[in-house]
Amino acid sequence: MSWWPSRSFLWSFSWLVLVIVTGSVAARAQSSPESSSAETTVFHHANDSRWSLSGQVNVISQTHGRFVSPYHGDNSLRPDPEQALSHLWTIYTGVQLPAHTELLFDVESAGGRGLSDALGLAGFTNLDVVRNPTLGAVPYIARAMVHVTVPIGRDIVDATPNALTLAAHIPVRRLEIRAGKLGMADFFDVNTVGSDSHLQFTNWTIDNNGAYDYAADTRGYTFAAIVEYDTPVWSLRFGEALMPTVANGIDLDWHIARAHADNVEIELHPATRLVVRMLGYANHANMGNYDEAISRFLAGRTSRPDIVASRQQGRVKTGVGANAEYAFPRAVRAFARAGWNEGHNESFAYTEVNNSAQVGGDVRGTLWNRALDRLGVAIVSNGLSAEHRTYLALGGEGFLLGDGALRYGRENIVETYYTAHLWRGVFASGGLQYIHHPGYNQDRGPVLVQMLRLHADF
Repeated sequence: MSWWPSRSFLWSFSWLVLVIVTGSVAARAQSSPESSSAETTVFHHANDSRWSLSGQVNVISQTHGRFVSPYHGDNSLRPDPEQALSHLWTIYTGVQLPAHTELLFDVESAGGRGLSDALGLAGFTNLDVVRNPTLGAVPYIARAMVHVTVPIGRDIVDATPNALTLAAHIPVRRLEIRAGKLGMADFFDVNTVGSDSHLQFTNWTIDNNGAYDYAADTRGYTFAAIVEYDTPVWSLRFGEALMPTVANGIDLDWHIARAHADNVEIELHPATRLVVRMLGYANHANMGNYDEAISRFLAGRTSRPDIVASRQQGRVKTGVGANAEYAFPRAVRAFARAGWNEGHNESFAYTEVNNSAQVGGDVRGTLWNRALDRLGVAIVSNGLSAEHRTYLALGGEGFLLGDGALRYGRENIVETYYTAHLWRGVFASGGLQYIHHPGYNQDRGPVLVQMLRLHADF
């Protein structure tokens, strides 16, 4: 079977075995067994400090072997063997001010590249990759926001401080307001089992809802204001964000009257171990229209369907999503997502998906005396609208896809990973992704992608 790169697979498998063995030796060398209370950062952080300084480094290597490809285009996943290395580091800073106010400022660098420069897949294999490799690894401001918490009532609950919320104690009922530069995916469609490319899955459409075309520049950030009301059994959040000036663009459109994104999500806790989130959004931007691009081509006005030539200010792309997670009594967690967006207007900010469904879960290493290890597996199926698939079949290109032709089939992906805790905040992972119909094309693939990852939290 030509798609099975045996040397790469054996190398990945051998490396993963070495990671697990090394981690086990390190765990036994500690004075006490690993537990959920063990340090998970290289440096100790006090919860009672007004100031916060932390960081992370994430390095991901991915490779695939040769796969079946009778044709390919400029935006195709390349059929010859590839290897790509990405590296992402972030410095998180924050300070707590009086009146339940926090100022957060993060600097980040995303370097290296993804397989085929992150082209050719709707469910791309590495969430850390910037979709425009020409931007390079120059550091940039990732987040710069103010976070205000307004207590509603006197009851207080303990919280775990993190890069987005510094307080160790928060009101049970509260109004939270955030404004500034941020990532919408940090607050909407979050799932504790499938949202972390540093320790969990790495595929775009498993870590996020592929049909959620959330407002962001090429690096995944925007300027926004988010208001959230929290109670013990439900939460409601609303966000207003800037859209990019062009699809997958680095520049944001500050003309809010004509271009903006409306986001609303309700989060329910109907049972102790169950969380359900329901999302709706509407993007207003200078979007192209697949129907119009096809009509222009069939009328001979363009040499091929051209979504860029059909762009028009004021178009609206709407979508909905659902997201659930459940923690079983011992070490197993399960999650699921589903999403849909209207398929007439252009996929603009995240990826080229019009409908998506996924299911998966993870197992904590407690069962084999490795409390901070995790084994995860997930399956996702991505689809396109009739207009979108016709556009690609006639030779059109999106900002990610374009084989020059298309025999449509749903893009189905299975991903599995094992993350091993080595020491304090240092983790290593190995993983596999099996991709059926890459880029929704039955004529190409399947593809097997191997992953090695090293992560450190400081």
